[in-house]
Amino acid sequence: MNVQQLDNTYIAHTYARFPVEIVSGKGSEVLGADGKRYIDMGSGIGVTAFGIADDTWNQAVTDQLSRVQHMSNLYYTAPGAKLAALLCERTGMKKVFFGNSGAEANECAIKVARKYAAEHKGAEYSTIITLENSFHGRTLTTLAATGQDKFHALFQPLTPGFVHTPANDIKALTEAVENNRVAAIMLECIQGEGGVLPLETDFVQAAARLAKDKDILLMIDEVQTGNGRTGDLYAYMHYGIQPDVITTAKGLGGGLPIGAALLGEKVQDTLTPGDHGSTFGGNPVCCAGAVSILERLDTAFLQEVQQKSAYVFNELKDAPGVKAVSGRGLMIGILPEKPAGEVVAECLKNGVLCLTAHDRVRLLPALNIPMSVLKEAVAILKAALS
Repeated sequence: MNVQQLDNTYIAHTYARFPVEIVSGKGSEVLGADGKRYIDMGSGIGVTAFGIADDTWNQAVTDQLSRVQHMSNLYYTAPGAKLAALLCERTGMKKVFFGNSGAEANECAIKVARKYAAEHKGAEYSTIITLENSFHGRTLTTLAATGQDKFHALFQPLTPGFVHTPANDIKALTEAVENNRVAAIMLECIQGEGGVLPLETDFVQAAARLAKDKDILLMIDEVQTGNGRTGDLYAYMHYGIQPDVITTAKGLGGGLPIGAALLGEKVQDTLTPGDHGSTFGGNPVCCAGAVSILERLDTAFLQEVQQKSAYVFNELKDAPGVKAVSGRGLMIGILPEKPAGEVVAECLKNGVLCLTAHDRVRLLPALNIPMSVLKEAVAILKAALS
């Protein structure tokens, strides 16, 4: 059997795969088993921040592999300590817990919120407010946090204690805080899986004020938006707020599984030995790769991300077949006149890999995609949209 036959026979059918086998690549270009070249405008759903087989990332990972590939969290290893220091220095947060994914980072955040609230206000203050159309993960608890009913139907009963309010509705959020015993508000500054929809600045700032006034935690889910994706290091930085908890994953690892929950001053000591843990969290190889990513996300590089973003938005905003363009940085959603799936299929046929999010075509290219390659991909996309 070939790879596709093996996959269909032995791997659970949880993914509607495209009929393409990727065998190799470099940067933002990958090669199919059929010998066809593709421009990768999805970066593994925002994971390969510096593209495929990035030399700096490869060197950091292989150097660490030759030292020690894994060690229990009962002992110290340098890459995790260095990565945690970098994350805290760049964000003003105080402590980091490492897991393996965005869902695990969000699980940690929820545990922190509930323990903090129980200790400071009472165990009954356990409700987490999230937004309708949000997405926070696929575990039973992070599915409960996710404000999309389509993800809930098959897996009842979900973890209780979550209330969903409409995005950008300050009145509804305020009422939810007043009518529930709330531990935290959890937000994505851009709803990625929900259609690449940025929250309004007034709403995010109102949520931050409300959290401060009521002594509840403000938790920002940066799983997809973080690590340079929006043109700043983290998306919350565009809004002039300081969260109590930040969660991130995807682009942080550059292609290896890692998630992180960053804890601010208020909750830096909430977790104590035995409260939480992860066998593979803080894996030294994953952390070494992440350090090589984070060290390169400096001001000059982020300005380049913003420039590439401006180019894509300018090319697409009035293009034939385009109803609207949303997002920020290199996290871009395109509402087409055609069904989004048809546009993605046409792009695939012509050598460009794109994604969808609800009714939109979604672009998440590598942050360092060369302008020449980006222009080629955008031209193919525009033809598919028209």
